Amino acid sequence: MSSPTDPKPSTRAARGDVPARPWTFYLLAAFFSLYVLFLYGPMMCMYVLSFQGERGALSFPMRGLSLHWFHQLWEGRTGDIAGAVSRSIPLALVVMVITVVFSVAAGLGFRRNVRGSSAIFYAVIISLTAPGYILGIGIGLMFSLFGWPTNWFSSALGAQLSWTLPFGVLITFAVFGRFNATYEEAARDLGASPAQTLRLVVLPILAPGIIAIALFGFTLSYDEFARTLQTTGSRNTVPIEIWSMTQNVTSPTIYALGTVTTAISFFFIGAAGVAVAVVQRRRRAPSSS
Repeated sequence: MSSPTDPKPSTRAARGDVPARPWTFYLLAAFFSLYVLFLYGPMMCMYVLSFQGERGALSFPMRGLSLHWFHQLWEGRTGDIAGAVSRSIPLALVVMVITVVFSVAAGLGFRRNVRGSSAIFYAVIISLTAPGYILGIGIGLMFSLFGWPTNWFSSALGAQLSWTLPFGVLITFAVFGRFNATYEEAARDLGASPAQTLRLVVLPILAPGIIAIALFGFTLSYDEFARTLQTTGSRNTVPIEIWSMTQNVTSPTIYALGTVTTAISFFFIGAAGVAVAVVQRRRRAPSSS
């Protein structure tokens, strides 16, 4: 308890007398710093080593500084990188669209107490508990049983949707759980039809969450390996091409490929962040004016 002569907290803050932090703050800060270093340290090493010179190796110290290994990668001397990227990005975009459509539809449908909704929900979520390799083998065997060829745009698409749809449904339920239904009631009171309410009220309010679902669908598909390995056919996606390169490539080209693919992921993450910021800015614009 402070004495009557002690200055008030506001007075101490105005003078700049910040109270000392407890020792636990520094302990937790050190633990968090070690966690970040453990998480991003290997990635940073990969980025740095990808910019080595022509005599570069797979370990430190660096031997020169250049874009030589990126040129090697671009010329396709170590693998079908361009082809893998040209397959992975369209596949991820298709998975993203399907995940968003089905997840939003499931969120709208599960808002009502439909008979058998619990069984449907658990049937969707249970695929998350199945090992990815086993699920991929099962889908590959199913295509073989029906005489269908496995390829990146059919069997791999189905395998990846078994991974992205449950995540999309879970995110959708969380998004709809925070949605205030009074906005819909107000729209109906003003004469809006169900389609107009959905298009002009519900979807704009839920837009940041829908963008998050799209981002999850794209990134999970773009990085998916286990379920795609047995279903992609003879033409690899990016993760499988990287895996195949690790079997025979012993140059920093593999680091250059990792840098490029990470840059692509960061690009789409940044685009999603910009989209959310634009939505939030438009949402605040009417109230500020």
